[in-house]
Amino acid sequence: MRIILCGFGVVGQSLVKLFESRSEDLYAKYGLKPRVVGVFDSKGSAVNSSGLELNKLIEVKKKFGTVKNYGGTKNSMSGIDMLKNVEADVLIETTASNYKDAEPGMTHITTAMKKGMHVISVNKGPLALAFPSLMELATYNRVMFKFSGTVGGGTPILDYAKNSLSGERITSFAGILNGTTNYILTNMATGTSYEDALKDAQDKGYVEADEALDLDGLDAAAKLVILANWIMGMKVTMPDINCTGIRKVTTEDIKKAAKNNCAVKLIASCNKELIVAPKEIPNDDPLCVNGTLNAIAFTSEHSGTQTIIGRGAGGMETASSILRDLLDIRQEIART
Repeated sequence: MRIILCGFGVVGQSLVKLFESRSEDLYAKYGLKPRVVGVFDSKGSAVNSSGLELNKLIEVKKKFGTVKNYGGTKNSMSGIDMLKNVEADVLIETTASNYKDAEPGMTHITTAMKKGMHVISVNKGPLALAFPSLMELATYNRVMFKFSGTVGGGTPILDYAKNSLSGERITSFAGILNGTTNYILTNMATGTSYEDALKDAQDKGYVEADEALDLDGLDAAAKLVILANWIMGMKVTMPDINCTGIRKVTTEDIKKAAKNNCAVKLIASCNKELIVAPKEIPNDDPLCVNGTLNAIAFTSEHSGTQTIIGRGAGGMETASSILRDLLDIRQEIART
């Protein structure tokens, strides 16, 4: 299966390492031979229609900070040029999420679909701003569009709700969808100030380069859009979310919640309205997880409420979700 990889940061590199370490197993078990024919990052690209050497890609990126020193020609191809001129079966989109206009991910995805390529995205921007139209475009071009890594990283939240509860009607859901804010609020519950808790999260690399994505609830809102569309069949985008972040949560709020045997958590919920806001959650509620964990509770008509908990982020976790999507595509192709 020929693959073009958009973006080669932590997730892209983790994915290539996963391909390398599991190549024999993937072929023996699933008949999958991933062949990466093109990779580009913000500084350049590497292209080889017979397949790039994965170990060499990692070494070059580590040494030069870009894949363009991989060797050969075509090292200045833009993502769009690559998608238009290099033959591939699947685009894997891992560039940074942008909630203003979703670029460059949006153009990468639409270009690939129009060319008949299947798409796997862990970039939330395009889905947050244009989920309904991207699904229509995929259907129109008869390609598969997978995005299980956009919510919950390696924890299969989207798959669980769609497949494990497929005979049920989910009536509402609520969850902690951002590990960074959960880490900050967990630290504040032990007496740390908001400023110190934020600095600690930044030092550990948990906070996005644009901190507003985490602190103002934009990341959680984007995931809420994806969940509401995919699971509840809604047709919503980012502006439909009523969103409040954690910047105004005080130590007093935390203490007040503790007196009620509760903890303050940033909760994304879909009931009659779509809301992201800090909320008191009882300490004995399964949803009340600590640290960087994510948790989501689905309430369905007959099965009651079921909570799924797991690690939300991390390069290897997200890479494993991409691999899961790739195997789904491989199996779908094999069926047709």
